[in-house]
Amino acid sequence: MPHDGQTPPTPDALLPDLRALTAAALPAAETLLAAARTGLRARLSEGGRLSADAIDRHQDAAHALAWLATYVEGLRQMQGWADRLAASARFGEIEALILQIAFGEYLAQIDGGIPMSQGEIARPQVLGLPAEARAAFRSAPVLRLVEDGNTPAARARLVALMRAAAGHATFGAAGLDDDLEMIRDQFRRFSDEKVAPHAHGWHLRDALIPMEVIDELAAMGVFGLTIPEEHGGLGLSKAAMAVVSEELSRGYIGVGSLGTRSEIAAELILCGGTEDQKARWLPGIARGEILPTAVFTEPNTGSDLGSLRTRAVRDGADWVITGNKTWITHAARTHVMTLLARTDPASTDWRGLSMFLAEKTPGTDADPFPTPGMTGGEIEVLGYRGMKEYEIAFDGFRVAGANLLGGVEGQGFKQLMQTFESARIQTAARAVGVAQAALDVSLRYAEERRQFGRRLVEFPRVAGKLAMMAVEIMLARQLTYFSAREKDHGRRCDLEAGMAKLLAARVAWAAADNGVQIHGGNGFALEYPISRILCDARILNIFEGAAEIQAQVIARRLLD
Repeated sequence: MPHDGQTPPTPDALLPDLRALTAAALPAAETLLAAARTGLRARLSEGGRLSADAIDRHQDAAHALAWLATYVEGLRQMQGWADRLAASARFGEIEALILQIAFGEYLAQIDGGIPMSQGEIARPQVLGLPAEARAAFRSAPVLRLVEDGNTPAARARLVALMRAAAGHATFGAAGLDDDLEMIRDQFRRFSDEKVAPHAHGWHLRDALIPMEVIDELAAMGVFGLTIPEEHGGLGLSKAAMAVVSEELSRGYIGVGSLGTRSEIAAELILCGGTEDQKARWLPGIARGEILPTAVFTEPNTGSDLGSLRTRAVRDGADWVITGNKTWITHAARTHVMTLLARTDPASTDWRGLSMFLAEKTPGTDADPFPTPGMTGGEIEVLGYRGMKEYEIAFDGFRVAGANLLGGVEGQGFKQLMQTFESARIQTAARAVGVAQAALDVSLRYAEERRQFGRRLVEFPRVAGKLAMMAVEIMLARQLTYFSAREKDHGRRCDLEAGMAKLLAARVAWAAADNGVQIHGGNGFALEYPISRILCDARILNIFEGAAEIQAQVIARRLLD
């Protein structure tokens, strides 16, 4: 792209022996994390056992540990990304600058304070780290990166390279193998041609995503992406799911989220369903002929699923459901609900919950819920509009006895927990796509918009925002891909998936917020897509585990 005759910054901003330097800095961060875990575990234990009450009383410290661990894992994955690229001769200047800035900034934040949200900074002192541990962290490689890593010259050079590469959906090699790159290219083209040009109109009209788009996604295998071939799916990896979700969400989060409900339903059935249930439901879900929706949340319960009150009572061979659900995405159009209800009336926690595959008739705009025993209405929302959100009331709603998942009562919460890893990986990928969309439209606007005779992108603080968007997006992307690979290798990855979701959601919000700032007053105008991206990004810190809940879960795992 043109630079108005100005010479771009020279490559001198790049540190020599960079990968060796970042590799040498990692042990200091890992040692600091180990010291924080050990010290906090001792502080939060009573009688030699970790105390849940103590964790609640000291949430600031527990959540600071979660964020510290997320940063360390993010840097570890960035080092792995750089090393893999170097081994295949793909580690170029743009990748090196991203690595350098990432380490420089995140190490500085580890030392000085990690932003958990706009007004909450996780300071090292809240972790109770002794002075010698903090001093040891400031090793020579760490200090060199903090001092010379994220410099104005490095950010300026990165943006100069980004401008030359504009039109690509990522800045820097993502580090995917050939098969995943082919999948990325296929869905990138679909997103660019069939989604992005229409997304803002769908948002402004609060319109459902057209069925034609859903049918095309079904034909491309999106709804059966990770369903095994023997059940009618493509049998692809969770890494492929992450790539597809990212690219579709870059076009519009609503489209990127269409597969989420199918992913959750399929995982529930694969992990907890009977052979008859697998044979009945999975092929139709894979083909997109059966659209599912997840019906878990209730008014006044939020993330506390163990307190659900919707009840299921036996009536002959069947079940009758009574209760209220809320924040049900894409509820009207769907054919089956993965419905969590209480089957043990004497229980008051998760042990009395069961999961049902509750069939329903798809509705219309005029009659969204025609199935007897259920009524509902739309919840108007700021963003994430393409599937709509609903409140649903059940009164005498019947579910066939054969549709109790697994055929055993009291397993619903455990069955749902088995889906959390995949759901959070997929949500992290959606967040990366939304963040990338914010960067795409903001860079384009900064190139086109002129102020005081210069393009906006030529102002250092505008360029700095764009550079940090690219850097943090790559961090979140690599952490997401790592968690997906862990899942694909059959390893427990609830910790890694939670970290990916925690970081990616914050990155998406920061990218969208900075994008609005770059747009100035136009960013506040509904006609500009960045206003939609801001609204879409905001939900990512809330659903699939609010940031605070996510940090609490991560902390518990780290301290156990």
